Amino acid sequence: MDYVIIVAGGKGLRMGSDIPKQFLPIGGKPVLMRTLERFREYDTDLQIILVLPEAQQAYWHQLCEEYHFDVAYTLANGGQTRFHSVQNGLAKVPDDAKGVVGVHDGVRPFPSIEVIRNCYETARTAKAVIPVIPVVETVRHLTKGQTPCEAEADSVTVPRDEYRLVQTPQTFDIQLLKAANRQPYNDGFTDDASVVESYGHQITLVEGNRENIKITTPYDLKIAEVLI
Repeated sequence: MDYVIIVAGGKGLRMGSDIPKQFLPIGGKPVLMRTLERFREYDTDLQIILVLPEAQQAYWHQLCEEYHFDVAYTLANGGQTRFHSVQNGLAKVPDDAKGVVGVHDGVRPFPSIEVIRNCYETARTAKAVIPVIPVVETVRHLTKGQTPCEAEADSVTVPRDEYRLVQTPQTFDIQLLKAANRQPYNDGFTDDASVVESYGHQITLVEGNRENIKITTPYDLKIAEVLI
């Protein structure tokens, strides 16, 4: 049996809104609902685990009633960091479970069905898979100074062909991700792939889709409306 852990712990600070970004509407429906619906569309038997901060759960339930949202899921409490939130989600997966578990950002409502399927199917053999897209802009590495706007900040162009932008869902063999998440937390855990990589397992890359944006700013909301 396969699972997906959808992590939604945003506070909306960069959005400039009092409402957490995962609850803001796009195309007349909250972002998070569209995300859950996309994974239900991929597989009606997929076990969905939604990780939300306890302080946001009452409002989420209110939204579900308001929008008559009926996608089935298991709810888990958010943790202090993303790493701990994923741990809480994994705790809802039986310890003896076999199959693939994905971890996905709740504010990425547009992963293509093809990308989701490719991530899950590739993970059945590769065991640790992430979707990526090419870097299309020129990239410069700061070698001195803290911000690129400072005149005294030294920088150098780096070969963009050697870099990729990482998306979700990141998919893993269930037992591998459970074992990797038993490691002590450290600040180098920026995503689930970094956790598994720290555990000693190689990460396999598959092609993502550029529409799979992470909705973080008001500009992202405008782009999302166009995509809808």
